[in-house]
Amino acid sequence: MRQGLTLVARNFRTRLGEIDLIARDRDVLVFVEVRLRSSSAFGDAAASITHRKRARLAAAARTYFAMIGHEPTCRFDAILLDGLDPERITWERNVDMA
Repeated sequence: MRQGLTLVARNFRTRLGEIDLIARDRDVLVFVEVRLRSSSAFGDAAASITHRKRARLAAAARTYFAMIGHEPTCRFDAILLDGLDPERITWERNVDMA
């Protein structure tokens, strides 16, 4: 929110998937996935967003569009936390969901 986004919803859940945060960045709807890895034993936070997870996020977004009755301009972002060190937080904008 410090970056100018306005929160719309948290933990939007459907039977197809969940979106951690939905926000507005001016006229763009932003779906945000938040990933925390406390250990790199199985890869970093970015690696934890698998193809299957991306498909579930896209399906949840389509459900959200159906709920609001239209498909606004949107993007997918990822907040990546490798540990709880503030220096290791990365905000990836416009992540490819394909």
